[in-house]
Amino acid sequence: MSNIEFDKRHIWHPYTSSVNPLPCYEVAGAQGVNIQLTSGETLIDGMSSWWAAIHGYNHPRLNQAAHEQVDKFSHVMFGGLTHEPAVNVCRQLLDMAPAGMERVFLADSGSVSVEVALKMALQYWACQGRPDKHKIVTPRNGYHGDTFAAMSVCDPVNGMHSLFSGVLTKQLFAPAPQTRFGQTFSEDDILPLEELFASHHHEMAALIIEPVVQGAGGMRIYHPEYLRRCRQLCDNYDVLLICDEIATGFGRTGKLFGVDHAQISPDIMCVGKALTGGYMTLAATMCTEDVALGVCQGEPGVFMHGPTYMGNPLACAVASASLALVSENHWQQQTRDIETQLKAELLRCAQLEQVKEVRILGAIGVVETHQPVDVARLQRSFVKNGVWIRPFNKLVYIMPPYIIQPDELSQLTSAIYHALK
Repeated sequence: MSNIEFDKRHIWHPYTSSVNPLPCYEVAGAQGVNIQLTSGETLIDGMSSWWAAIHGYNHPRLNQAAHEQVDKFSHVMFGGLTHEPAVNVCRQLLDMAPAGMERVFLADSGSVSVEVALKMALQYWACQGRPDKHKIVTPRNGYHGDTFAAMSVCDPVNGMHSLFSGVLTKQLFAPAPQTRFGQTFSEDDILPLEELFASHHHEMAALIIEPVVQGAGGMRIYHPEYLRRCRQLCDNYDVLLICDEIATGFGRTGKLFGVDHAQISPDIMCVGKALTGGYMTLAATMCTEDVALGVCQGEPGVFMHGPTYMGNPLACAVASASLALVSENHWQQQTRDIETQLKAELLRCAQLEQVKEVRILGAIGVVETHQPVDVARLQRSFVKNGVWIRPFNKLVYIMPPYIIQPDELSQLTSAIYHALK
């Protein structure tokens, strides 16, 4: 039985059916922005491996960091022990993070970092003698992960988790922001959220939101003023603000973090994906000193979370090297160039009859169709044309590595246009 046949018969991939699995392609190697298949094709990666491989594949500095650390030690427990890679990456994160971030909790993945953030918020208010503040408020069309607490703050209708609605914690949902990035902000956008705060603030622990770009919930790019108003409402009503920067962090939107578009700072912030440059799974939840101290002021006096692989030295070493690359600020020009080229080339898709809208910000290009696309058919077309793009539902989008060259990006945009045409 070949690898592909075994895979199809026995291995479950993300968001796929065991009854009618999508086609799967076997990778032999990856270098720069290219993925090599065992069948011989070389594909330009338009996805940064789900938005993580911002520096491209097989980067010499990230490889070196991994090699050096694996020769020292790959893992030790983080309970009662620390190590230089963890200290380095946390120091770098706090240097880069918005003002006010003072503490770092290292997590295994993006979903876990959201679980940690929500648990921080709930324990914070419980320790302040206000256990009644136990609800999370969030805009619709959001996506924050697939674990149970994270699912509870994903969009309850199109958030892929409606099957679990009977067992998920019931949270508070506001209409999604409608004013697009670059448009004139409409005051009507914030009114439903203001009303929700006015009537429910006594039971709200936190508001969680993806800054400026709502990712897997619809790839929606909204006006930064909405985010500023969220910060004001949280301040006015004594509610914590959690910003989920897992997809938007480290330059993807053209700013270092999505919150920078609104010039605000959260109380709690989640990062992941690009943190290790796509090499290993690692995420982090950062918070203010007030939150960190508040969480531990009452019983049980400690923060009740501790993953087995928390602070994994190998992941931390690679993350430290990745953040060093980010700190060199090449991403600023790279994402500007990508955005300029996307506007020049991808916007022509808006002329196609089946296309509803084209959205672009930084190194993000989104084409939304009127009807759900045939993922398997489009995937075959893309592979045939030498690109790797993973559509879902009505969305065909790209978030390429920052190092992509103009001719490579043109191949991606051209493949999208011709496949939809």
